[in-house]
Parts: sequence; C-alpha cells; structure tokens
Amino acid sequence: MGTCPPALVDNAIMAVLRGERIDPPPMWLMRQAGRYLPEYRALRADKGGFLELVHDSEAACEVTIQPLRRFDFDAAILFSDILVVPHAMGQDLWFEAGEGPRLAPRIAETALETLKPAPERLEPVYQTIRLLKAALPAGRALLGFAGSPWTIATYMVDGQGSKDHGAARRMAYADRERFAALIEAIVEATTDYLIRQVEAGVDAVQLFDSWAGSLAPDEFMRWVVEPNRAIVDRFRAACPGVPVIGFPKGAGAKLLDYAIAVKPDALGVDETIDPVWADRMLPAGLPVQGNLDPLLLVAGGDALDAGIDRIRAAFANRPHIFNLGHGIVPDTPIAHVEQLVQRVRGG
Repeated sequence: MGTCPPALVDNAIMAVLRGERIDPPPMWLMRQAGRYLPEYRALRADKGGFLELVHDSEAACEVTIQPLRRFDFDAAILFSDILVVPHAMGQDLWFEAGEGPRLAPRIAETALETLKPAPERLEPVYQTIRLLKAALPAGRALLGFAGSPWTIATYMVDGQGSKDHGAARRMAYADRERFAALIEAIVEATTDYLIRQVEAGVDAVQLFDSWAGSLAPDEFMRWVVEPNRAIVDRFRAACPGVPVIGFPKGAGAKLLDYAIAVKPDALGVDETIDPVWADRMLPAGLPVQGNLDPLLLVAGGDALDAGIDRIRAAFANRPHIFNLGHGIVPDTPIAHVEQLVQRVRGG
C-alpha cells in the first residue's frame, strides 16, 4: 500500500469540505457524467455498453471530463459504478438492457466463502483515476466514491435491485451472524478500494448509501451507521486529511444520528429533506451537500430558480456544496443545467 497524495488546496469544494463557507457555493451534480449528454450517448454506443465504458480507462476518463467542458463544475466525479466492489469480491456482474444490473451467484443462495475474490477487476478504475489526474483542468477536484455496505449487500443478496430490498432485510433479521459477516466483508473491501482510489489520485471520496431509507431505526443503526463509521475510521487512519462525504439517501430524521455517529467531513442531503430543518438540526459547522430535486431540474423555469434560491438561503450560514438530492435523470434538458449553473453562480 502506497502513501496518500497531498490534498488539493486551490479548489472551492475542498475548501468547503475543510469547513469554509464560500459564496456562491461550489457545485457538482450527482451522475453529472451520463445519458443526458449527447457526447456520452455517442461514446457509449461506440463502446457497446455501460460496463465496457467503465472498464475502458481512456473512455471512462473522457466521460468523467465531459460535463466539466460544458458546465465548468468545481469537481469531477469518477465515472464508475458501485457494483464494481462485489464484482471484485467474486460475483459476476452484467447489465440487462432496460432492467439494470445483475450479480451472480446470489448470496441468498450461496455462501460468501465460496466466492473467489478478483481484486484485479478494479485495476481499470485506478488507471482511470491516474489518467484523470493528468487530464483534469487545473484547480478542479477529483471525487472518488463507493457504495456503502447496506446498499451493496442488497444487490449481493438478491442479485439485482428491488423495490423493498426484501431479500436482504429478511436475511438481516433471520440470519444475523451470516449477514453481519457479509457486511464486514464489504466494509473491508470498500475501505481498501477507497484507499486505493486516493493513492491513485482522488482528492475526496463519497459513500453512497442509496437504500438507507428502507430500514427500520434499529436496523439503520446496525447496518448503515455502524458499517459506515467503520469505513470512515479505517479510511482516516490510512488517509488522514482526505475528506469523506456521507450520503445516506432516504434517512429522513435519522440523518442526525448518522451525522453524529459516522462523523463524515460533509453530509449529502437528499431532496426529501427540508433544508431549513437540516440547517437547524445538523451539527453546527458541518458542511452539507445538496439538495435540489432532480425532477425540478427537469422542469426548469421559474420553479427551478425558486428552488435554487430556497436551498441557498437555508444554507447561507453553513459550508455548502450545491448539488442535487440524487442523480441527474436522463431526460434533463441541457439548457436547464445551464440555467442552474447561472443561477447558483450569478443569480
């Protein structure tokens, strides 16, 4: 294991992650590299599919940079997928057209110990980061990321996404020891993955717990808060000073418990959270990121301007990175993204 590179200094997002308040707030958008951009669609069609793009480091580098060329965001986020971790843990990964990701064998039917780890599957990701570090415009932060253990476990257990994550929730209740072992294995793999991303050149990382909102309060503490805290603690021991953004989507009022116990450097806030409530309830000085509704970005117009202004007003006295409450959707008009950038930076 190598040493973590020095932190990026001359960048607004990194300043906010260190606790500074900047006006106007710096910005990037979740899933900012993707299907709403014609240049992305053209490259994906040429490469043949999503995973083919992820595993082609030069193409993934190009996709990561595309939105910065259009919108000059303050950060690029690595183009990859959260499911590369279970792929490296030994599950097969593929994408069914129109249906989403698939993993096999399903942990609901297979012992984790029978999987053969394949960490070499992550090498294209690290190479993408190295290429990005050389290609990014000066002063732009590079964000790495990983899925959090609960979210990753929902896919590993069921072999695909689901509406209620029932297979994972049932295993967590009925076979606690086995499920805990799975979560710990994901914690270990994810921590190593994030450290390797930093060694390759990312400036900060984000933990996506996309399905945190599906758990009852006690289960949320057990399978969201505790594993994320373990990752953050282990990551900081290896990479002191590298910021971690925690994003437990759907946490609602449990967001405060997450902030206090996990102690991320910044907290992602989804679109269902009232920003006024968040500013009032979250620890003083904790940087926040978010939380515009992605569908408001699709709508555009005066409603978009009003939504932007409300979020900025709510977080006016707190370190804030402007972002969406979740990922940009494919039918988002480019003109509306331009409207967003102009309103945040000049409106």
